[in-house]
Amino acid sequence: MAFPVLQNDVFLRALQRQHVPYTPVWLMRQAGRYLAEYNETRARAGSFLGLAKNPDFATEVTLQPLARFPLDAAILFSDILMLPDAMGLGLDFVAGEGPQFARPVRTQQDVEQLAVPDMNQLRYVFDAVSQIRQSLNGSVPLIGFAGSPWTVTCYMVEGRGSTDYRQIKTMMYAQPAMLHRILEVTAQATAQYLNEQIRAGAQAVMIFDSWGGVLADGLYQQFSLAYITQVISQLNRTQDGVVVPVIAFTKGGGLWLEDIVSSGCDAIGLDWTVNLKQARERVGDRVALQGNIDPMALFGTESAIRHEVRRVIDDFGPVTNGGHIFNLGHGISQFTPPQNVSILVDEVHSYSSGKHG
Repeated sequence: MAFPVLQNDVFLRALQRQHVPYTPVWLMRQAGRYLAEYNETRARAGSFLGLAKNPDFATEVTLQPLARFPLDAAILFSDILMLPDAMGLGLDFVAGEGPQFARPVRTQQDVEQLAVPDMNQLRYVFDAVSQIRQSLNGSVPLIGFAGSPWTVTCYMVEGRGSTDYRQIKTMMYAQPAMLHRILEVTAQATAQYLNEQIRAGAQAVMIFDSWGGVLADGLYQQFSLAYITQVISQLNRTQDGVVVPVIAFTKGGGLWLEDIVSSGCDAIGLDWTVNLKQARERVGDRVALQGNIDPMALFGTESAIRHEVRRVIDDFGPVTNGGHIFNLGHGISQFTPPQNVSILVDEVHSYSSGKHG
């Protein structure tokens, strides 16, 4: 499929540590409930799944933040649980309780029935990617994404979100071979899923390891990072002769930056607990860094927001090539005032432009 020529490639160049005129910025969950227009579209869709599984609605909400803010990338509107839903677990989003699976994976029989799904079951995702890419008309690149095998498996085993991860950690300590089998199938499915997004038009992909930070040292490397590495090793890293960079983000993963570099990713996402200067010293020029302002900083005054933006950019340090993509340390809060996002984006662009030679 032929797509319009990309006009703003600053985000992609920064990921590849090439010279950029300023630090690019996008926000995790930039299409979401903090925007009135998103809530209106979601109401028309009737439900979250009605929104995520309809390419027209997914395109509409993906583009909404770009109409408001001069962001440097779009990210596909979807959910990391679309993949296990296609694996037959029966996903539902319960009001006030979040996502739940009707058929969690907990027994040997459950594991034996688990298989990589036919990717045609996720055609609505790939159709949305292509439609969004066309609708962007080359304005900015499009990011595709998936959850890490560990994070997705947490939901698959727990059956919902968790605070103590009792089900999956019991399996990890009592039946590790069973858990490894689930992770193996999920990793294979994730690699296929991301490759289909790339084929459909995604120009970069991100792996969200939202729950990797709940693991102990040693177990993180064994049960999370090993499978992220497996996924990355199977990705098509070029499409039509153009590099497709990969971002790996483990929330709470600041202890393991050196290990994450070895996954083969092009960039590491950082949460707000990590000092960018120290992170840069630890990884050198092997990868780019993405992050990492505290999302709650967006509830501050204008001067406080601008101060925090400058602090993060200053923490990264002198810029000779790219290598820094400004972002939040995790997803934006649904209560964030949109005008404060405007302030943040403006400060990132205006302040960083003086730092780039």
